[in-house]
Amino acid sequence: MSSTPPIDNLGTYDAIVVGARCAGSPTAMLLARKGYKVLLVDRATFPSDTISTLIIHPGGVSSLRRWGLLDRLVATGCPPIDKYVFDFGPFALEGTSGTPESPVTYAPRRTILDKILVDAAAEAGAEVREGFSVDEVLFDEDGRVTGIRGREKDGRQVSETARVVVGADGRHSRIAKSVEARQYRDGPELNAAYYTFFSGLPVKDIEIYARDWRGIGAWPTHDGLTLVLTGWPYSEFETNRRDVESSFYSTVDLVPEFAGRVRAATREERFVGAGIRNFFRKPFGPGWALVGDAGYNKDSITAQGIQDAFRDAEVLAGALDEVFAGASTYDDALGRYHAARDAHVLPMFEFTCQLATLEPPPPEMQQLLGAIHGNQEATDQFIRTFAGVTSPAEMFSPDNVGKIFASAEQRAGSGVLASPR
Repeated sequence: MSSTPPIDNLGTYDAIVVGARCAGSPTAMLLARKGYKVLLVDRATFPSDTISTLIIHPGGVSSLRRWGLLDRLVATGCPPIDKYVFDFGPFALEGTSGTPESPVTYAPRRTILDKILVDAAAEAGAEVREGFSVDEVLFDEDGRVTGIRGREKDGRQVSETARVVVGADGRHSRIAKSVEARQYRDGPELNAAYYTFFSGLPVKDIEIYARDWRGIGAWPTHDGLTLVLTGWPYSEFETNRRDVESSFYSTVDLVPEFAGRVRAATREERFVGAGIRNFFRKPFGPGWALVGDAGYNKDSITAQGIQDAFRDAEVLAGALDEVFAGASTYDDALGRYHAARDAHVLPMFEFTCQLATLEPPPPEMQQLLGAIHGNQEATDQFIRTFAGVTSPAEMFSPDNVGKIFASAEQRAGSGVLASPR
């Protein structure tokens, strides 16, 4: 049986997008801008918050610029971030991840970012229904998805049909579960991260502190607040969440100078956190597609989620445009979307999972970090890798690693490398 939907529109909508945050709103917006009839639904109302690292790396910033939305974000007073600092204890690596097109990073509150995205989708012509709960995915007799049944904000039950239903409803996606999307590269939770917000804690860069079996991060966001995040191995999750505050501060205390700043600041919000499974799902099938965290998920330690959602929304919208316009079959266009997604993200997925264990770096990585230290070009490349600008496959290729070691030997004059341990 072919999963190619008919080119003529047999549904009320060309696309129904379930989930209106960083993956769903851009998908709906881009399709609506191309003239398609789109319904965007979310059980939340906006503005509203959600668990997030907040970070939009330069690739995501470039997406906002292409879509004409970056100026809106800048106008909210979100502070630009110019530099990343990775503190390994004996030394730190400081550099930039920026590109000529997008020299800075932002970390906006999701109450602000997601509202910008939802409004942009509505302005593009998408019909937006907030407070809408999806109860059921509809199928035809051949097993093809044809729409959704759900409840409006007032409790009224409705059914809507479309040529394609897009699941942008997060890692616990109802759409993915309903269509039994095949899951692969499935891995367990590797660490548990908890964060909160402080006032009176001036931080202008992304500060990351790596210690054995612990991680700490801090970066600025809206309203003069700083997000501070701590992480520990998932095996300690149940123990540490019994007293999150104590676990949080005992982790921060591993970096005395930073801990002094944190303890002198004022905590403004509750602790929020979770452990995240690592997996891929096949992102399309007869009448359905997945985007963002619904399609694949990786630990938040590299903060790639928003950037990934933006990129995949753009690729998926382009693929669906090909199908709706009759330029490609559904299987071919969505197959290319699937292949492009996995090829792009797999090296970062593996790199992220390695970092997420919070294990002390093995000897070969210690040597490489020592060789990078003092080499600004290599430092910036390492930081661009963390930010998803440079692929880990390129950063850690034998040729590139050889160049880094050769440069370190030239600087040292004796072939003796510094070590971060």
